Amino acid sequence: MAKRFAYHATIAWTGNRGTGTSAYRAYGRDHVIRIAGKPEIPASSDVAFRGDPDRHTPEEMLVASLSSCHMLWYLHLCADAGIVVTAYQDEAEGIMTVDADGGGRFVEVVLHPRVTVTDPSRIEEARALHGPAHEKCFIASSVNFPVRTEGTFTS
Repeated sequence: MAKRFAYHATIAWTGNRGTGTSAYRAYGRDHVIRIAGKPEIPASSDVAFRGDPDRHTPEEMLVASLSSCHMLWYLHLCADAGIVVTAYQDEAEGIMTVDADGGGRFVEVVLHPRVTVTDPSRIEEARALHGPAHEKCFIASSVNFPVRTEGTFTS
């Protein structure tokens, strides 16, 4: 039987400017994300949708979640294989399309991890572990668009 895990978050809208949603331009998109025992995350919609550019957007957090999940699985698999990673940084990019009616969807996310390993003779083996990391990533397994990895390596 599969193990089940539950995750909880509270989202609180803070963008009421005094008249609620009386008009599309009357309210702010600001909100906070609260997870028990952790710092609040200030969030908003994308600037293109009247959001605050200084706050995190759901779209950014989706891309960050995919990148973070992949990295954590990748580091786990490298540790299991005895490949010593000393640095990992990803410049992830998500592409979203918006339809004429305002709806939309992500069509692709590309991860661009830059990985540093201690043993240059193991770079190809380290590169190959991106495949299993992708397969094990809980977030990537939950989305309905491609998530690709285009990594670079140094030692």
